[in-house]
Amino acid sequence: MGVAERPFEMIRYERPSANVARIMLARPEARNAQNTQMLYEIDAALDAAMHDDTVHVVIIGADGPHFSSGHDIKGKAGRGQPGDFGPPRMGVGGYTRPGQEGHMAHEQEVFLGFCWRWRNMPKPTIASVQGKAIAGGLMLVWPFDIVVASEDAQFSDPVVTFGVNGVEYFVHAWEVGHRKAKEMLFTGESISAQEAKELGMVNRVVKREDLESATLALAEKIAKQPSMGLKLAKMSVNQSLDAQGMYNAIQSAFGLHHLGHANMRIVHGSAVEPTGANKIESQAKADRPNVDGSKAKSA
Repeated sequence: MGVAERPFEMIRYERPSANVARIMLARPEARNAQNTQMLYEIDAALDAAMHDDTVHVVIIGADGPHFSSGHDIKGKAGRGQPGDFGPPRMGVGGYTRPGQEGHMAHEQEVFLGFCWRWRNMPKPTIASVQGKAIAGGLMLVWPFDIVVASEDAQFSDPVVTFGVNGVEYFVHAWEVGHRKAKEMLFTGESISAQEAKELGMVNRVVKREDLESATLALAEKIAKQPSMGLKLAKMSVNQSLDAQGMYNAIQSAFGLHHLGHANMRIVHGSAVEPTGANKIESQAKADRPNVDGSKAKSA
């Protein structure tokens, strides 16, 4: 069965151009909150694009006013174990074991494991971001090569409110620099699209109405380059980051992340600080600012 015929429910796979594939997060009613099913569908679609020689570039976009409000904490759809959506991809195992062991195994597969896998896929990838990308939403942005954002885009990781150090794919210091990373984590406040561009996290900022066309135009320009050259260029840049210790730093932070979860289980009987979900949900629902700083009603 071709990827276009697969029964995806959480995403949509498109071919907007001869050599470009586009994966669209398709849960606008939930602000594209990601659950286990969505992550496996994204992984399957990326795999299909990587194995299709007519695809030279992949865009990751989202329906609705917001790119992603992060992990689906309260939703029930697709909250099963990794094996429920096909064979686990990262070879971890132990997903159903009690306590922190099973929790850590699950996140090694669908959060950290998938992000690292996507980051190292051979073809160029572009995240096309509008509205909010909160917490886990960053993990659908940061693994990809280029970021095009609309002027109203906002990026935040308020996960410290859960009693842990930040999202599982902990590359904050590389994405925004160590000083801004600390401010971002300590306060939970958002970074605007323009500030993200100045920090080097975002490549281009465009008008909201131009986001789709501008991203596609960039993808088509990249798609004209020799595929081998693109692959080698991507590997070279990634390996430069690897030489700086990125992978080891991510693994170290992931261990601290689960120390935080274990502490919360002892203190509160829950993997996260009990009021954290409400705080992050409030941020997801809060009115988003217009480019001029006035308030625009969030959908």
